[in-house]
Amino acid sequence: MLTRKHYLLALLTVILAFNYTDRFALGVALEDIKRDLHATDAQLGLLSGIAFALFYSVMGIPIARWADRSDRVAIIAVATAVWSAAVALCGAARGLGELILIRIGVGVGEAGCVPPALSLIADYFSRAERARATSVYLQGISVAMIFGYFASGWLNAAFGWREMFVMIGLPGLLLGALCLFTLREPRKGAAIDLAAQVKFASAWASIWGSITYRHIVYSSAVIWFFTYGTMQWAPAFYERSFGLTTGILGTWLALVYGVGNVVGTHLGGELCSRYATRNESRQLKIMAVATALSGIFYTLVYLPIGGKSPYLSLTWLGLANILGAISNGPLFAVIQTLMPEKLRATAFSILYFFANLIGLGLGPWVAGILSDGLAQYYGGESLRYAMLLLSPGFLWGAWHVWRANQTVGPEMATMTDRGERLREAAAWSGGQTP
Repeated sequence: MLTRKHYLLALLTVILAFNYTDRFALGVALEDIKRDLHATDAQLGLLSGIAFALFYSVMGIPIARWADRSDRVAIIAVATAVWSAAVALCGAARGLGELILIRIGVGVGEAGCVPPALSLIADYFSRAERARATSVYLQGISVAMIFGYFASGWLNAAFGWREMFVMIGLPGLLLGALCLFTLREPRKGAAIDLAAQVKFASAWASIWGSITYRHIVYSSAVIWFFTYGTMQWAPAFYERSFGLTTGILGTWLALVYGVGNVVGTHLGGELCSRYATRNESRQLKIMAVATALSGIFYTLVYLPIGGKSPYLSLTWLGLANILGAISNGPLFAVIQTLMPEKLRATAFSILYFFANLIGLGLGPWVAGILSDGLAQYYGGESLRYAMLLLSPGFLWGAWHVWRANQTVGPEMATMTDRGERLREAAAWSGGQTP
């Protein structure tokens, strides 16, 4: 039987899939955009990285603060319509500058998706259910990988990158309408939220005061830097080093990234729900080990030992992606439980600010700069060695996750005290204690 909370989870998951699809489609189209708009690797890294991530990250915090005190369903619906229209407009760009400006619009719209959605899910699902529910939600990224790589690869091959963006952007307008008219905000009619009474400085002090949370933010920024630095360029790497066309390449990457992410995300949710229920320290240990192992396999992906066959490289990539995806659900579930209910969206937006600005913003750009710099030594294989230099960095991210497991237990025990401090902050800022 499909209950209200399961319908909400299903629709939010589909919306998340469309939220991420254009990023993977952009990766598939980078080589064609490079030829069409006469761009360098560094310029393409700017397009796929900081131009999008800067505004995505900056807008995420005020939108999340709005979500902590307002109608999260309406925010997600409007944001979905905005980014979908902007993705479709990418097809109309006449030059690299226009495409960058449109990608900024995409980033502003997409900033209104994940923090409000994770906050909603935490309201609908109990602590014991959150690791699994959040893992299911984050399967939307897996769906985006499958659809983004497979569909965009063949659409790009058949129609070109401009038409491809129009085709993947327009369906999101319907999803925004479905969200607005079929989902319910559980806070409607309730008393004024505590978050609305606490100034941002007080909210920041409460959130950033958590050592566990800080290590999760550090780990996310580091891991996303190396993830996006390699993932965004993976299609170009296989085109340059192995000569794969976008249609065939999109099919393989849909399997490797998409199916691998499904397996890894599901595995992470199940492991933590079955063997670490209500034990966030053990959940973080599982995530740290998996992340460290993924870094080893990512390094194997780009070692020049595969000859002319891409299949060994793709095998390592699939294993690395499965291991990396194990953390997807549990990491966010830890934050859902660690943070007071009225500050969850803000906590997620702060994490996304740093992780996206550093990871998504700088990762692809740095990879492009490295590739341009290494071209004089390695020619057409420069991108391979740029990615090889980035891959061991996952071990750094795993270290921060391990550090988080050492502090999460004591901090979970003081959650009540943190809630009391928030009430005191509300009183000092002129609000009424709920």
